[in-house]
Amino acid sequence: MQPDIRKAVGASARTAKPQPLIAITTGEPAGIGPDICVALAAQSASSLSALPARIVFLGDRTLLADRARQLGITIAIRDYQPASLPEPGMLDVVHVPLVAACRAGALDPANARYVLALLEAAADGCASGTYAAMVTAPVHKGVINDAGIPFTGHTEFLEARAHVPGVVMMLAGGGLRVALATTHFALADVPAALTRTGLERTLRILVAELTRRFGIAEPRILVAGLNPHSGEGGHLGREEIDVITPVLDRLRAEGMRLEGPLPADTMFVPTRLATADCALAMYHDQGLPVLKYASFGGGVNITLGLPYIRTSVDHGTALDLAGRGGAETGSLLAAINMAVEMVQATRGKLPEAGAPKAGGA
Repeated sequence: MQPDIRKAVGASARTAKPQPLIAITTGEPAGIGPDICVALAAQSASSLSALPARIVFLGDRTLLADRARQLGITIAIRDYQPASLPEPGMLDVVHVPLVAACRAGALDPANARYVLALLEAAADGCASGTYAAMVTAPVHKGVINDAGIPFTGHTEFLEARAHVPGVVMMLAGGGLRVALATTHFALADVPAALTRTGLERTLRILVAELTRRFGIAEPRILVAGLNPHSGEGGHLGREEIDVITPVLDRLRAEGMRLEGPLPADTMFVPTRLATADCALAMYHDQGLPVLKYASFGGGVNITLGLPYIRTSVDHGTALDLAGRGGAETGSLLAAINMAVEMVQATRGKLPEAGAPKAGGA
């Protein structure tokens, strides 16, 4: 199912203007991924064409053309041509064929393999150097699992495909950066998943990537406790005493700038955030509600620790909006902008990428 991207894309050196090439996966075909991709490309005279990068969309060209017509969007869709820059309002596509016909809003497990083929093509293109970064539109975890394919999320899928020892999920937006010590676990399973080894690995990745990808020389990180009041001296749980504090003490002795463990209910106050570059929450719904309250519709999901740059929208497939014209493109554009800035920072062109510190710009 995976296209030969080496033939389809070719070397970026043959483009009219050598620029980093960013791959956009169009996501779950029944969701709003195709909608926001065609809508954003139609706005390219004021958005994509102004970027110091070239954008290529990975997906089924017929699906994208049909969705554009359904939405009343006038857009030209063509196969990606390395030597020819697109005109405003033109969508360059690396064609990956659907497995089954698709109707907006109607999930079909038969297309789960198609969704994963998009991710594989983008990830392999990044690994080979064809793409400078990948940006992902939303997928639907449930329908992929319904197809008999175990799938926890983009983060874990890309970690396994890249064969790296660990990755970190971080969201940015609304003046915040929030990373997670554990990702997609049931709440009852979080304490067992929070280990000294895992937390130390997370913090090492987070510090290294904030330096490498964002140009922050000595990142300052706020670290939450797991329990209310950070365990209240062991009366409300011992994870702070047995796991979190020993790790922080060890890494602080190496020179890392870590504050915590802090009670989560007071960690996100302006005075603390103003002095930090990132906040680390212990589990998904401890930190992300704060981030999404501050930035929903314009936030960016970032996977740190991969050998390449990956960003994503901060929302889901919104099946009820697919094909109806109500989907917003703000988060996708923010994710593309973030990917471009991270490419520039990694290549040494910026002192720091555009995402603000944890407490503001």
